[in-house]
Amino acid sequence: MNDALSPHELAAEGKAAYQRGDFLAAARAFQAAAAGYQTAGDRLSGAEMLNNCSVAYLRAGDGAAALRAVEGTPAIFAQSGDLKRQGIALGNLAAALEAVKRYTEAIDAYQQSAELLRQAGEAEMYSQALKSLSLLQLRVGNRLEAVASMQSSLAGIESQSGKRSWMSRFFSLPGRLLGRNR
Repeated sequence: MNDALSPHELAAEGKAAYQRGDFLAAARAFQAAAAGYQTAGDRLSGAEMLNNCSVAYLRAGDGAAALRAVEGTPAIFAQSGDLKRQGIALGNLAAALEAVKRYTEAIDAYQQSAELLRQAGEAEMYSQALKSLSLLQLRVGNRLEAVASMQSSLAGIESQSGKRSWMSRFFSLPGRLLGRNR
């Protein structure tokens, strides 16, 4: 990496490294881009780069570095009133927390992420956050919560395909058996 590169050029370098599967190089480039944006006073672009950095570290298998990169970014987006990017940042935070086995905090972050993405009108991202939440809930043994989260993720997408409709009916079965969702 060349120190003379602009933050935009560093971001492009990070994206290229990520696309070729060199996740550590991508993380380093995104981190350098974040520092450049922050030095220039562009906190939002800096936070965006730190989120990209976190994702790259997760792909490289370094959950601790991913967590260090993403911490604090949800608050930056919250201060700007950007619900979508705050929701995405919380989802990235949740994934990093999950990677370092801080499951209770990860569940909370996924729930917050899903709610913000729902408020922002991002149905697909909302659904993905709930699916990630459901998988984590299943992993920690919260089976009923996992089913409820998966059911909500499927219900959150307005135009359901035949497969999703079948899955939605399947995941609503436990609720019907327990006398809910009639």
